[in-house]
This record gives sequence, C-alpha cells and structure tokens, in this order.
Amino acid sequence: MTNDRLAALAAAGVSIWLDDLSRERLRSGNLQQLISEKHVVGVTTNPTIFASALSDGAAYNEQVRELAARGASVDDAIREITVADVQQACDVFSGTWETSGGVDGRVSLEVEPGLARDADGTLAQAIDLWKAVDRPNLLIKIPATEAGLSAITRALAEGISVNVTLIFSVERYRAVMGAYLDGLEQAAANGQELSRIASVASFFVSRVDAEIDKRLDAIGTDAALALRGKAAVANSRLAYAAYQEVFSSDRWKALAAKGARPQRPLWASTGVKNPDYSDTMYVSELVVADVVNTMPEKTLTAFADHGEVTGDTVTGTAAQAQEVFDAVAAQGVDLTDVFLTLEDEGVDKFEKSWAELQETVKGQLESAG
Repeated sequence: MTNDRLAALAAAGVSIWLDDLSRERLRSGNLQQLISEKHVVGVTTNPTIFASALSDGAAYNEQVRELAARGASVDDAIREITVADVQQACDVFSGTWETSGGVDGRVSLEVEPGLARDADGTLAQAIDLWKAVDRPNLLIKIPATEAGLSAITRALAEGISVNVTLIFSVERYRAVMGAYLDGLEQAAANGQELSRIASVASFFVSRVDAEIDKRLDAIGTDAALALRGKAAVANSRLAYAAYQEVFSSDRWKALAAKGARPQRPLWASTGVKNPDYSDTMYVSELVVADVVNTMPEKTLTAFADHGEVTGDTVTGTAAQAQEVFDAVAAQGVDLTDVFLTLEDEGVDKFEKSWAELQETVKGQLESAG
C-alpha cells in the first residue's frame, strides 16, 4: 500500500528524497520499501549521516575487518565504505532513474568538508569520487562557499552531476545558478552531452528560522516575536522566484536547446527544530512543481501521517515573502550576518562530523586489527 498523503505530494510535482543512508537500510530492504510505499525517489547523504550509520551499524564489520587486514588508512577506509554504500543505493534507484528519464533516482555523496574553501582540492576529489562510484545517477555534493562556486563550474564542465549544498541566502543562490550556467556552457564547449548532466541546488530551510528566531527572541518586542517561524519559508519562496527568473532567461533557453536540464531547487534541512511549529511546515508550505524536498525519516513519517497538500503554496508569493524579510530587517536583524553565520556554522558542523567519522573508523579499524 502506498501512502496517499505522500502520493499527493509527489503528484504536486515535489520529488521526495530521503535525507539518510546506511548499509543496514540497504541490506534490510528498508530503502526499497520506502521507494515502493513512501514515494521516495532519491537519497542525500552528508558526513553527519555517515558518522551516525558507522557508529551504530554492525553491517560494516566485515568490510572494516577486511580494510584493517590490509592496513588501509582511516581516510581510505572512509572512502571505500561510503563509496560502497552510495554505489548500492544508486543501484537500488536505477529503476527510478530510468523511468524518470534521469530526473530522479539520484544519490548524493559529499566531498570532504575540510575542502570547503579549497576550490582545487574540491574539484580533484569530485573527479575522484565520480570515477570511484561510477554510476550515472550519482550527484557529487559541493558546498556553495565562494571557493565552492568555482569548483562547481569546473566539475560541471567535466560532465560531473552536482548537488550544490549549504545555500542559505537568495544572493548566494543566484551565484550558484550562475555557476551552473557557466559550467554548462563550458561543458558544451568541451563536447559534453548536456542531457547527461544533472544538478540540484540545496537551499537550507529550518536553520534559517533557528538563527533568525534566536535574534528575534533577543529583541523581544511584540513585533519581533510575531515574526518567529516565518523567515525560512519566506526565504525559500524568494529563492524559487529567483529560480523562475533565471530559468526563463534567454541564456538558459540557449542551453536548454542543447539538451540541458534545469538545476532544480532542493529544500534541505526540512526537519522542524522548534516543537512549537507544525512538524510538516517545511514540506506543506513549500509545495510547487519541479522541486525536491529531502526529508529526514522523522519528517517523512510525520507527513505520511498528517501532512496536507493544498496545492501550489509557492508560486506568486514573492512579494509577500519580501514583506516578511523587510519586517525582520526593520526589527534590527542583520540578515547579512545571519547568512554568513549560517554558512560558517554549516561548514563547521560538517567538519566536526567528519572528525567524528574519522575517530569512529579509526577505532573500528584498531579493534578489527
């Protein structure tokens, strides 16, 4: 039995991706079940997800013992373990990838967070991971830092499909879309087949409310408190308006004529952090065709249970969304600082997760040895 609420979300044009992956999920058949029953058509991963999977999962013991026996380094072990999981996930989604014409059935694998401000290092690892996984439905995740923008363009020019992550502001999102178009133009010049290149732009949602709400609470006026929980959805709706503008431009139309695919917006960080808010708000309030919503399983389950699809809740909302941001700024919230803080914290969190992943694998290799 498929879930009616998730079926309605998919019918509205939202691609439902799971923001999680583990070998246990692959081996148990759980991922296939989510595809069959919960309309899941893709998976995203990040260092935090792999750190959690490896710390909890006995499913990795056999591979860890083999890696230890041949003296693999910690970083080599992480690479082999994560590549193996992503390869298997890509294979599970191969049918989805084929039936959707390459739109969905995508699995993301992120470059090391420590490379977030190193364009050359990011590109080198993107190429390495692309070759190692060797699946057409792979997306290489590259953060939307200043250095990342250059790496994104250069990776696309090599024919690598990219998931651009850690986007918080509309301004940076516009730079990401520019980097995508630059990359496609270079790919075309390099003789790449544009129809084989895919990309999503991961626009983070809940973290925006978490940071702005904290600042509104500190201001403490009735007007400030009344704006809590409104900025993240407004930010995402403004991003979608920017997407519509860029992907209706003459520059885009010239690329589309050569077979290029639009870079779809992906709503990321859609788990609700404030228990006072509806646990499905970052799904139901961001329903519009041709976007992705990647959800933690908790959010997926919540929407399956009581989520509501009331039609397109995004198109035509830009003016109203801008009013929210103008009101937030008028209360004294420094939005430039908000987005800078969020990007720095995002990189830092993934670096810490990577360090935890290294420590976990190091301990497992030593125990196995």
